[in-house]
Amino acid sequence: MRKNLGIIPALFPMPVTIVAAYDEAGVVNPMNAAWAMISDMDKIALFIDEDHKTTKNIRQTKAFTVSIADAAHMDVADFFGIATGNKMSDKFARSGYHAEKSAFVNAPIITEFPVTLECELAEIVETENLHAIVGKIVNVSADESVLSENGKIDPKKLNALIFDQFQSGYYTIGEQVGKAWNAGKDLMK
Repeated sequence: MRKNLGIIPALFPMPVTIVAAYDEAGVVNPMNAAWAMISDMDKIALFIDEDHKTTKNIRQTKAFTVSIADAAHMDVADFFGIATGNKMSDKFARSGYHAEKSAFVNAPIITEFPVTLECELAEIVETENLHAIVGKIVNVSADESVLSENGKIDPKKLNALIFDQFQSGYYTIGEQVGKAWNAGKDLMK
């Protein structure tokens, strides 16, 4: 039997991403944003509202990075979601983490997170029902520790966090259970 739960954001899993941009003084400002999605092969959309300090910084610098949070750095990833740059100017410094400037865009790469998408601001979409920051991905950098033998990101090694909006929990992915563009091919016959 099914039970009606009403209107809830019932999509799972959601990636835990850390969006970072420089503020007007060149200070690193990160935020935890689970509402992100790849849009085409070279774009990412962040569904974050105008009130975030990070949004204001992205508008100013026209660039940002999106790092994939992993289980080894869950505490700081969560802190970046709890603390707001609008009220805590030293949020990044307080984490004790490190950043280096991207060679491709005017945005910081937080070195502790193993995978980072480096993005130029493509557009900000503002409608009655949507506020999205769209970035053009100009580079993806990854720590060698999360790469497979073929040089691609290995999900098992990455141990990425996923966010559960149902219970407000963090999880990691499990074992691979199939191969995309293959698991359903017998139904094509």
